[in-house]
Amino acid sequence: MAVDVVRESAVAGRVVLWEESARDGAQAKTLMSAGARVRLAVETGRVFGGEGVRHVVFAAGFPAVCAEEYEAVRRVAAEAEGAVSVAAVCRGAVRDVEQAMASVRGSRHARVMVVVPASEAMARVMVHRPAAEALQAGVDLVKRARDLDEEVAVDVCLADASRADHALMGTFAGELTAVGAGLVVLADTVGAQLPDACRQMFTAVGAAAGGETVLASHLHNDLGLGLANSLQALAAGIRVLSSSWLGIAERAGLVATEQLLFLLARHAPELLDGAPWWTDPDLTRLPAIARMVADETGVPLSVTTPIVGTGVGTISTGTPFVHPELFQPYDPQQLLGIEPRAVLTQLASVRVVIAVAARLGHTLDKDQARAAMAWVKRRAFATGRSVTEDAAFADYLEGLSYTTTSGSMP
Repeated sequence: MAVDVVRESAVAGRVVLWEESARDGAQAKTLMSAGARVRLAVETGRVFGGEGVRHVVFAAGFPAVCAEEYEAVRRVAAEAEGAVSVAAVCRGAVRDVEQAMASVRGSRHARVMVVVPASEAMARVMVHRPAAEALQAGVDLVKRARDLDEEVAVDVCLADASRADHALMGTFAGELTAVGAGLVVLADTVGAQLPDACRQMFTAVGAAAGGETVLASHLHNDLGLGLANSLQALAAGIRVLSSSWLGIAERAGLVATEQLLFLLARHAPELLDGAPWWTDPDLTRLPAIARMVADETGVPLSVTTPIVGTGVGTISTGTPFVHPELFQPYDPQQLLGIEPRAVLTQLASVRVVIAVAARLGHTLDKDQARAAMAWVKRRAFATGRSVTEDAAFADYLEGLSYTTTSGSMP
C-alpha cells in the first residue's frame, strides 16, 4: 500500500491545502479546461518547490458530471503527477466511486473524496435515509474503494457537518478511519457557521473520533467568515484546509487560496505551534497564478482583492507616498514581487504627481506640478472616474511641456 503523504503531513503538523477551484469553482458558474486545470495544478505545486505532493491536494473535478469532465480529471491525474496530490470527487454511490477511482488510477499520490451527508436534513434530501444510515453507507463505500485499489487514498467529506450531531459524526469518523479513510472532511456546506461554533465542532468531533482520525475543513464563505472559520479550524488542530483560488465556489465561495496561504506563511508563529511547511512557500508566485485563474474563469481581480488585487502596492496620496511602511501590513515587493506604484487620483499630492510624471519621462517644476495636480483633480470629477490612466496623463504632459515652452500655462 502506498504511503499517504497528505495524511503523513497533517499528522506531522504540516499544513496541506485542499485546492478546490477546478472542482467547486464550477458551482460558481466558472469552467476550467483540462489544460488549464493541469497548468493550475502544476503551478500551485510549484509554490512549494519539490514538496507540492505533500502540501497540495488538487481537486481536479467531479468525473460523474460528463465524459468531458471525466477526461479533464484523468488528464490532471496523468499530467500533474508529482506536482500535487490529485483528487477526484464523487457522490456516495458505488458507481460514482468506481468511476472516480478509475479517473485517477495509476497516478502517484492519487485520492478520491466521497461526499456523504452528515446532518439529518441533508441525509433525507441526498439519500432519503437517516443520517446514521447514510454514514454507515459511507463506511461501506470506503471498504469497497480500498478493495478496488489500495494505492488510491480515500477521503470522506461529511456534508452539512455544521448542522449535524457532533457525537454521531465523531463515532463514524473513527469508523471511517478504521476501515481505511485517509481524511474525514467536515463541511460547512451552506457557509452559515460562526467562528466559535466552527472551532467547537472540530474540537468535539476530533475528541469523539479518536487520535487516529485526521480531520480536514471545507468552509464556505456565505457570511464572509470562510477565512475566520479556517483559522478557527487551524486553532482546533486541523491541518488540511480547503480553499479555492480567488475564492471561487458556489454562492459566495470558499476561503481564497492566496489569502489563506499568504496569512499562514506570514503569521505562522502566531497561528500554530511548530513549522507549518516541509518547504516554505514561494509567495512571489501567487499574483501570477491568480491572474491565470482570472483569465481562465473570467472572475476579475478587483482593486480591493486582498493579496493579488490590482490595488496591492498602489499609492495615491501624499503621506503614504512618503512613508509607505506606515500604511501597509507587509512589503508587497519583498513578499509578493509586486513593485509599489503611484497612481493618479483626485487625492493626488504634488509629490505623487511629480513621481508619476517622472515614471513617464517628464521632469516637472513646482508650478508645472501644481498645474498638473489641478488638472488631475478636475478631470476626475468631470469624468466621474477616480484614476487618471498613464496614457491620458502622458498626453496632458506633452501639452504642458509645449505650452510652458511657449510661455503660457494651461
